[in-house]
Amino acid sequence: IIGTGMAGITLARKVCKLDSEITMHLITGDDGSVYSKPMLSNAMAQGKTADALVQTSAEQFGADVNATIWVHTRVTAINRTDKAVIVDGPNGRDVIGYGNLILAVGANTRRYTVEGHDTAVFAAVNNLDDYTHWREGLEDGGRVLIVGAGLIGMEFANDLAVAGYRVDVVDPAAKPLSRLLPDELGHVMQEALQDIGVRFHMGTVVSGVEGTVAHLSDGTKVAFNHALAAIGLRANTTLAQASGLSVEQGIVVDAQLHTSDPDIYALGDCAQTAAGVLPFILPLMAQARALAQTLTGTPTRLHLPALPVAVKTPALPAVVCPPHPKAEGNWHVEGTRANLRAVFVGPEGQSLGFALTGSQTKARQALAREMPHLLAA
Repeated sequence: IIGTGMAGITLARKVCKLDSEITMHLITGDDGSVYSKPMLSNAMAQGKTADALVQTSAEQFGADVNATIWVHTRVTAINRTDKAVIVDGPNGRDVIGYGNLILAVGANTRRYTVEGHDTAVFAAVNNLDDYTHWREGLEDGGRVLIVGAGLIGMEFANDLAVAGYRVDVVDPAAKPLSRLLPDELGHVMQEALQDIGVRFHMGTVVSGVEGTVAHLSDGTKVAFNHALAAIGLRANTTLAQASGLSVEQGIVVDAQLHTSDPDIYALGDCAQTAAGVLPFILPLMAQARALAQTLTGTPTRLHLPALPVAVKTPALPAVVCPPHPKAEGNWHVEGTRANLRAVFVGPEGQSLGFALTGSQTKARQALAREMPHLLAA
């Protein structure tokens, strides 16, 4: 298994539970510490250091799942003919053979560039090491500029505001979470975060940076001490592409998560199923369950029911199950400002998606059962 993020460790746990005698090797470029990646965007308000987020050391995890963990080790190539990976680690170059190879290499943050960006560091927090550097560099009560009002941007904005930072958010969309929430809920989310001190600059972009001042396209100037880019992720396909595997937006996999090589699989943020690339926790867990069955002798197709996404914004808790981007229909919204229920209804009256805030989030499971499946078994 290449990668010890949530996809890699979840798969290893499930394989071990089904067959503890299987020989597993996990290869990671960092120290292999096990932690929950979703916690990175709400750890500041809880005062948690990177060490506090670690749940298990690599050594302990290896013992728990009866696996060899190769830490600080980079895979430089895959030899598909000889079924081996070439690695470069603390002890130099090595070769590790495989029967089945699993790519759990995740996604990389999109690089943010703007005129003058070389004079200011736009950080991106995508793993525990990123969080360590980000947290260590923050000044108490400083001003933080966040570029991007999507899921991660909003979670960080809420977290940093509660932790005592002055937060400005810039995004070209008219409202936060524009790809997930209907307009009414997006505006309510903005109001809720404004109530805890977040300042929004929607419908504009950073046109340039001079030192610690961002110049926005609408003429506004925003002073900041720290800058965070939250403009999305891109599946890590570099190794797969170099190995001749089929790659599109992600590493293309079939219903059993095979890549174009029958002995190589992919799952998690790097994998592109028939439902697309799904960089969320619940699809990852479903993929790990199915693939563990396949790897232990029971070929299993991936089944993805509707899988709601929780938005970790305590200022306004929300759950969203977005309709397919090409779905036709309209949002039907009801409820009060902090407790809204929105259902996306198709032309034949069928429910195709939903978004909930506040107390309405309790209906997530019942509504999810009414939604079309992403992938049928």
